[in-house]
Amino acid sequence: MAGVSRLIRSATLYGYVELARSCGLDPLQQLRQVGLNALALQEGDQPVRLDSALSLLENASQASGLEDFGLRLAARRRLSNLGAVSVVLREEATALDALHTLCRFLQLVNPSLSTVVVEAGEQVMIHEALLDDQGAPMRQAIEMAVGVMHGVLRELLGETWRARRICFTHRAPTDTRFARQLFACPVEYNSEFNGLHCDRGPLVVRLPGRDAKLARFAELALRSSSREQRSALDAVRQLIAALLPQGRCGAQQVASQLGVDRRTLHRWLSNEGETFSHLVQSFRLEFVSRQLTDSDRSTTEIALLLGFSSSSAFAHWFHAHHGMSVRQWLRAQSSLQAKSLR
Repeated sequence: MAGVSRLIRSATLYGYVELARSCGLDPLQQLRQVGLNALALQEGDQPVRLDSALSLLENASQASGLEDFGLRLAARRRLSNLGAVSVVLREEATALDALHTLCRFLQLVNPSLSTVVVEAGEQVMIHEALLDDQGAPMRQAIEMAVGVMHGVLRELLGETWRARRICFTHRAPTDTRFARQLFACPVEYNSEFNGLHCDRGPLVVRLPGRDAKLARFAELALRSSSREQRSALDAVRQLIAALLPQGRCGAQQVASQLGVDRRTLHRWLSNEGETFSHLVQSFRLEFVSRQLTDSDRSTTEIALLLGFSSSSAFAHWFHAHHGMSVRQWLRAQSSLQAKSLR
C-alpha cells in the first residue's frame, strides 16, 4: 500500500493530553516516545505522522490498562474538530447528505481514513477503515474513528438518536461497559466490518437551521483543496479497504462509488502503474492477517467472509502467498511478539 499519505491533522488527537493525565500517564513523555510534541496537538492543523499517532494510542492503552482508550478519546471529540469540513456538514439538508459530504472531503481531515456509506433499503451501513502500509496495530485508532463518526451523527441528530448496532472486527475487550454506555445500542465484536449500522429514517429527516448559501460557499472552498490532495489511486484504496470485509469489492462496485464506469476506473489505475486486482489482493492479505491476530474468527469463518468456496481453498491461497500454513504463520507471529516484549 505504499503511496498512501501518512500524515493526518493533529486535531485527530484532540483531548489526548487531558485523557492521558486522567489515566495517571505523563502525556508529554508518551508524546516524546513516538516523536510528537504537545505544541503540535495544540495547533489543530499541524500535520503529524500516522504511525506516530497509532503508536501513541496503542502505547497509552497498554500503559493505562484501558483497552478502550481510543474510544474514550473519541468521546471527547466534537464535530468542530473536523475543521472547515464541519461547517459544510452542519449546513447539509439531512444527516445522510452530511455523511456523503464527509466521505468526499475526509482526505482533508485524515487521508489515511476511509469512510464509505452503503445504503440498502431502509438500512444504512457506515464502513470505517484505516490505511496503513506498516502493518501497525490499529485497534485504538479504529475504535476512535467509529466513536467519532457516532459522535458526529449524535451532534447532527440530537442526543436521543441511536444506531441500530456498532460493529468492530476485532475481539471484545475484557470490559465492554464504557462502549455500551457511550453508544447506548448493541455493540458487536468479531463483526464483518468496522462501523455503524443505522436506520435510514432519522438520517433523511431535514435538519433545522440550514444556510444553503453558506453551505455552497464552504463546499466550493473544500472542493478546491480536495482536488489538490486526493489522487484516484488513494480514492480507490480507501474504497477497497472499506468494502472488502463486506464482499462488495468488485471493480463495478468501486467504480459506482466513484461515479465512473469500470473502464475509467481501470484507466485511472493504469496511469498510476497499478491494477485493481493487485490492490484487492494486497488488502485481502492485510485483512486476513488482522483477522487472524485481532479477532476470534476461525479460519473457516474468515474464508467464508472473503468469498472462498471452502476452507481448503483458503488454506491453499494463504500458503501460496505466505509460504506456510495458517498455523505456522500464527506460531511465527507469536514468536515475533514474544521477542519484541523482551
